[in-house]
Amino acid sequence: MVEVTVSPPASLVDRPVQLHVRGLAPAQLVTLRSLLLDEQGEAFQARAFYRANQAGEVDPSQQPALGGSYSGLWPMGLFWFLQPDTPFRRLLKRDVAGSPFLVHLEVYDGLCLVTKPQDQPLASCKAERWYVAPGVQRVPIQEGRVRGALFLPP
Repeated sequence: MVEVTVSPPASLVDRPVQLHVRGLAPAQLVTLRSLLLDEQGEAFQARAFYRANQAGEVDPSQQPALGGSYSGLWPMGLFWFLQPDTPFRRLLKRDVAGSPFLVHLEVYDGLCLVTKPQDQPLASCKAERWYVAPGVQRVPIQEGRVRGALFLPP
């Protein structure tokens, strides 16, 4: 049974996470895909092709991507190389304190350049990427023409 895990499952956006895929056949070629929907429902995704090691595992921090949105050794590539489905869209987070970005991580058999709705992943999981740590207080600042926010630690 194929399993994909992200550790920790909830983290701040500037913190690295560990992605690991288990249960593959040795030397199996797979596509790892990340998908994020922003606050307006716009899709951003990245994909990378990997070959499983002799234990049937893929660890992006130890194995280079063979192609896709990036190639080479990029442990956080599925997060850093997210691209919009609609050209010229920018990934913005307006509600930084209230909710995280949910990144869906999926594993597909073989090379998947385009994922159709009927395509079923071998395994999937979700990662929460927060902009503000628990307990941080956001204080709006307004002085003359200056607008901003002060984030106070707990």
